[in-house]
Amino acid sequence: MAELHVELVAADRKVWSGAATIVVARTASGDTGIMPGHTPVLSVLESGPVTIRTTDGGTVVAAVHGGFISFADNKLSLLAEIAELADEIDVARAERALENAKSELDAHAERRAEVRLVAAGALGGHKLV
Repeated sequence: MAELHVELVAADRKVWSGAATIVVARTASGDTGIMPGHTPVLSVLESGPVTIRTTDGGTVVAAVHGGFISFADNKLSLLAEIAELADEIDVARAERALENAKSELDAHAERRAEVRLVAAGALGGHKLV
């Protein structure tokens, strides 16, 4: 099975590293899926969930906010301003942040909280646009 090596790095730490069969991330040009053998890519990462399908059949989901995505020679680098794995997200805190952002009419903070909740699987049926 073909695989690609993935590095998800935030400004303050390495978030996840390993082998994958496909990675889906939101870029400036829309949702982008990267599989082994994909043409080289360099793009801006938008706030959104990143889904990594690992070679052992598992799935890793992370909330990513800003940064860059680069792919060449079956090596994918996701260099994010902020990134956190779904199982690291404090859902109650993200829900409070979403409510605060809505009451303050802060669209950026609202988007960030929504992305965290979607990545954590706590914003059922909600689709980010």
